[in-house]
Order: sequence, then C-alpha cells, then structure tokens
Amino acid sequence: MTKLGVIVRGKYGGRLIETVRSRSDLEVIVAEVPEHLPELIDEPEEFFSELDFNEKVFDADIIITYSLHPDITPQIAKIAGEAGVGALIVPGGAAKAPIRELEEISSKYGIFIEVDDICCNIASDPSTDAFTSFFGNPVLDVEVKDGKISKVNVIRGAPCGSTWRMADALVGTPVEEAGAKAGLLISQYPCRAVRGNMGGIHESSEMHKKVIDASIKKLITGLSG
Repeated sequence: MTKLGVIVRGKYGGRLIETVRSRSDLEVIVAEVPEHLPELIDEPEEFFSELDFNEKVFDADIIITYSLHPDITPQIAKIAGEAGVGALIVPGGAAKAPIRELEEISSKYGIFIEVDDICCNIASDPSTDAFTSFFGNPVLDVEVKDGKISKVNVIRGAPCGSTWRMADALVGTPVEEAGAKAGLLISQYPCRAVRGNMGGIHESSEMHKKVIDASIKKLITGLSG
C-alpha cells in the first residue's frame, strides 16, 4: 500500500486528510508544524530539529507539505530527499516556496517536487500516480435523464473534497445550467485556496465548470451518434 505523508499547519491540510482517507486506499501519515512560525528563520535545519515533529512522515512514498514557509519547506524537501521519498507536493504556490532551491534539491536527491497554487491542478508523474489516480484535475462521468443531471460519477476529484460535494449538488440541475452551477458550487466551497484574484479558487471553479460542460457534450454527442 502506498504511504502518503501529509504535513499540516494550522487549518491547512486537515480537509485533504479527511478526503484521502475516505476516497482512497492510501495509508496516511500525519505530521505537524506550528501554525505560527517566525517570518524569517535564519537556521532552518536547527529550528526544524527542535520541533515536536513526527519524523515517521518521511517513511512515506509521497509527501504533501502545507508548511507554507520559504525557509521550512526546503528543509522538509532536503530531509525527504535524504530519506528516499519519491515525490514532494507543495501547495501554496511559488510565493510560499523558493522554486530554484527546491529544483536544486530535486536534482541532488532525485526526488520529484511540484509546487502548485491549487491542489486540484496537480500534474501526473510516475512518482505521484498512486495519488493522482484518485486526486487532482477532475475527471467526471455525467448521467442525464429528462434533460437534467441524474448522477455525476467522480473518477478523480480535488483532494479538498469539493468535487464530490459539487457532484451531489448538481443532481436535478438542467443540463444547460449545470456548468455554471458547478463553477458556483466550487467557488462557494470552503476551500483554502487563495481568493480575491483570478487564480486560486477562481481557477478551480473554472476548471470544474469546463469539465462538467465537456462531460455533458460528450454524453450528448454519444447519444446522438
């Protein structure tokens, strides 16, 4: 069984853990960094060594870290690389992670590292396939009856759980309204992604809208053919 390590910080990471445990067969190992960290950490190795931290997380095959700190995240990446972890996924975007330093760590230790603004946009890589077969860019199968959505089967969904919530809420929606409603439902979901700009939650909302529209079009085209 693939082991997934999740490093949480305050409110960040908890919903992903719940979704992974309920929607996959991955074994989850959890570690935690303090919610409140100094803005600047001059000696991250020393600082990290003094934390009350569950180091068993580095036994995982894949780690997702919500450390969200440009000094702590590279230290986590370094330890993960030394421990032989296959992949490190870093939500929060480049503002919270020094890309060049992480690229150097990736090259040195042969660990796949991906930095993403949103967790529903995680790219597939052989080292992350065990995770992205369940979670990432949404893949849906839509069923329609009498011009309305009768069921939305989630083949792959956002690790925060929003895709499954959206799928349930779309049942009974007229097909011509489904895409727009899907986007609205995602934007209303209590996701931790950034709000107030054209990335973050807006990107996730648009992604789900397009997938629903494409799934309906595929279904209708298939029926008419």
